[in-house]
Amino acid sequence: MTTSKAELPVWAPDPVHSSVGFTVRHLVVSKVRGKFGRWTGNILMDEHDLASAQVDVSIETASVDTGVEQRDNHLRSGDFFDVEKYPAMTFKSTRVEKAQDGELRLVGNLTLHGVTRPVVLDVEYAGSQKDPWGGLRAGFSAHASLDRREFGLTYNQLLETGGVVVGEKVDVDIEIEAVKQVPAAAGAAA
Repeated sequence: MTTSKAELPVWAPDPVHSSVGFTVRHLVVSKVRGKFGRWTGNILMDEHDLASAQVDVSIETASVDTGVEQRDNHLRSGDFFDVEKYPAMTFKSTRVEKAQDGELRLVGNLTLHGVTRPVVLDVEYAGSQKDPWGGLRAGFSAHASLDRREFGLTYNQLLETGGVVVGEKVDVDIEIEAVKQVPAAAGAAA
């Protein structure tokens, strides 16, 4: 029996122990890694029924960080994220599927650069654990490969050798440590 959304416990990602990163080829021969520093999200989940989980995430595109200011500014420009026009990318799950070896597939809609497309994240659930402060935490690792052109991110330059400056495939890697939120006591003052 599937639990309704209203009955699912809320889990909030701990930003100090979570990350949203990406890797893309540069000049065909190397990889550039980056991350997004500002994002929010909620996971509605019964840790005993992961198939009922629902995930909502919003990422500030201007928070892109590859460790090189000039490159980050270019990524924020109209050539790529166009952060003035599209300040956030969002992901909203539509379903969770069980995959082999206990892993999960989180299916949802990613909206990036004004384009919404279905995306599948391969998810490894690391389990849950009580923390030293009396809370309950759960860990997840997720991965997806995206074609940036499908989201209207088509900027590139051709090389003399026939390759391109920026790869079309972007690998997304997410590490989440989420804390189960304790509901406010019934009848407690706000």
